[in-house]
Amino acid sequence: MTNRVAVLAIVVENKESVFALNQILHEFADYIIGRMGIPYREKKINVISIALDAPEEVINAVCGKIGRLDGVSSKTAYSNFVS
Repeated sequence: MTNRVAVLAIVVENKESVFALNQILHEFADYIIGRMGIPYREKKINVISIALDAPEEVINAVCGKIGRLDGVSSKTAYSNFVS
């Protein structure tokens, strides 16, 4: 199985989904290279970026689970790097 490097962009509009989001990220912690969270207090949202090095199936699983959370949206950008 080959790994891909990707960045997952997440926007959290519903604060009540943060606990579930963190549980998902913890579940896939072995694949996370880094994480940056920016609270945008004026708009009452959080913007999070997650760098991943994982098989494409794992990246899709993370995105799918996050996409089902209420008030959370996400998009993934893949690099051309394959290891």
